[in-house]
Amino acid sequence: MLAVERSGSGTPVLCLHGWPGGASDYRLLTPLLVDVADVVVPHLPGFGRSFTPEDAMRPPSDFDRDHIVAALVEVMESLSLEPAVVVGYDVGVTTAVALAREAPERVRAVVTGNLLGPSAMGPAALDLRRRSEYWYQDFHQLELSSRLMDGNPAAVRTYLEHFWSHWGARPEAVVDEQLVEDYSRPGAFSTSLNWYRSGTSTLYGALALADGGPVPTPVDVPASVLWGAKDPLFPAEFAPTAKELLPRAEVQVLDEVGHFTPIEAAGEMAAAIRSHLRL
Repeated sequence: MLAVERSGSGTPVLCLHGWPGGASDYRLLTPLLVDVADVVVPHLPGFGRSFTPEDAMRPPSDFDRDHIVAALVEVMESLSLEPAVVVGYDVGVTTAVALAREAPERVRAVVTGNLLGPSAMGPAALDLRRRSEYWYQDFHQLELSSRLMDGNPAAVRTYLEHFWSHWGARPEAVVDEQLVEDYSRPGAFSTSLNWYRSGTSTLYGALALADGGPVPTPVDVPASVLWGAKDPLFPAEFAPTAKELLPRAEVQVLDEVGHFTPIEAAGEMAAAIRSHLRL
């Protein structure tokens, strides 16, 4: 089973981290909820304390969205969690929506950061005017990315610092020494890239839709989307498309927030979560 961080008591709140990220993404949010919620933060497959050296030998398909959802259901069953408010940003966004779709009886509500609806995925990821923002998803397909970074703390730090400074509107808040340590272990950086190599990243989703693939079905759950307007990956112009996947969502655009919503907007995210605890 996945390793988890757990604290507080009350209605379960399941927090899903992103890339580059880990359970420490919720270090500021958790203290704002423990008085009313049982906050559970899994280390997703291949990340943090869930990573083992054997993971580096497994195929990327073992780390796709379906496998992550199955691992999360196992966590919820093992911990006997009642329906939870599921929280996510980045990788955790589409995973939260998929969990609500596949196991609706386990999800009380969904609270996410920036969430691209199907109509926005192509314009966001495939438009030539914006492709430069998605270079890393191509780079992560290459063995070169592993050879340059894996097991090299200095290289890992430099790489993570790029995303913290470019994606984060408040870079001083998002720097995380724990992530540098976690991603620097031999095999850990390469394993983290399996999300992109497994075919479940934004780029693959956009390509599938462009090829006439099925459009993801909406999920009918209470939801809140907190949209960081300074996120260069998902500009605020795409915020209305979130309702294509979460039609009951309240979408709130946060002007001075970037990509790392749980860190840059911990107070706003905590307020949104608390509103769903009162349902």
